[in-house]
Amino acid sequence: MTAPTLATDCPIERFKAIFERAAQSEPDVPDAVTLATATLQGKPSARVVLMKQVDQRGFVFFTNYGSRKARELDANPQAALCFHFRPLGEQVRVEGRVERVAAEDADAYFASRPLGSRIAAIASRQSQPIASREELMARVRELEQAHADVSLQRPDFWGGFRLVPELIEFWVHRDNRLHDRWVYSRDPEGDWQVIRLAP
Repeated sequence: MTAPTLATDCPIERFKAIFERAAQSEPDVPDAVTLATATLQGKPSARVVLMKQVDQRGFVFFTNYGSRKARELDANPQAALCFHFRPLGEQVRVEGRVERVAAEDADAYFASRPLGSRIAAIASRQSQPIASREELMARVRELEQAHADVSLQRPDFWGGFRLVPELIEFWVHRDNRLHDRWVYSRDPEGDWQVIRLAP
């Protein structure tokens, strides 16, 4: 594999091509990605989320705005993503600032989810203490009965975040740990610059 050229290679398009190959090799959860956030004091945390959209604006995932990750992102809007496509022997790391997606975009995605997933998003007060699973399931049953024949709208406390990339690194496995690595970073004009790194 040869290093990409600035004239022909866009990191978002390169990611999309890798993601398409990953979807063919691991069709269940190719969109699973580790999201790292940090508090204002620099205390990190990480968890796996599902990336639901990617375009030139960035990488989008959805969550409860009361969750720990959302609270940390609102306070410190910088984050990192790490995709590991094991069957391909490839990783993609993304770093950048984070912003909330527009309400209409969150509405559209929420409406596309199965009813059970919409009910679960409303029933769970994500990251808050709960006495038992029975308490959660009682809330689910209550919502199922109340909304059996009614369209369930997105609540204000649920929505999306977009990570706007400032750095994207592509990592490809090679024998003897002599891996290939390319890092794209945005210059002050917003254009992508790329360098190759030693493994």
